[in-house]
Amino acid sequence: MIVFVQREPRPDVPYWPGRRLLASIDAVVWPLGWAILVHQIPDLGKGSSMVTFVAVLFALYRLSGALFTNHRYWFTTWWVVRAIALLLLCGVVMKLALWVSAASH
Repeated sequence: MIVFVQREPRPDVPYWPGRRLLASIDAVVWPLGWAILVHQIPDLGKGSSMVTFVAVLFALYRLSGALFTNHRYWFTTWWVVRAIALLLLCGVVMKLALWVSAASH
């Protein structure tokens, strides 16, 4: 038997002054950053143009979400910072574990 469980939608985020501007910047910078990164790859040919086109489409889609449904927009930068912080925390824990194990010998 297959049971489908529907998650509850995320709650609306609180509005604060400047949120729409920062959300617009966040919405445009990440896709265009990926396009710039792809243009650094040599010998990609027309692939870089296609990636740039898709990145611009994503940027426009995200920008419309950031501007018109700002109460539903979640910052990508916040997600990336949390992921990097988790990786850094894992690295620090492993470094401490190695340090403690070396000190105990």
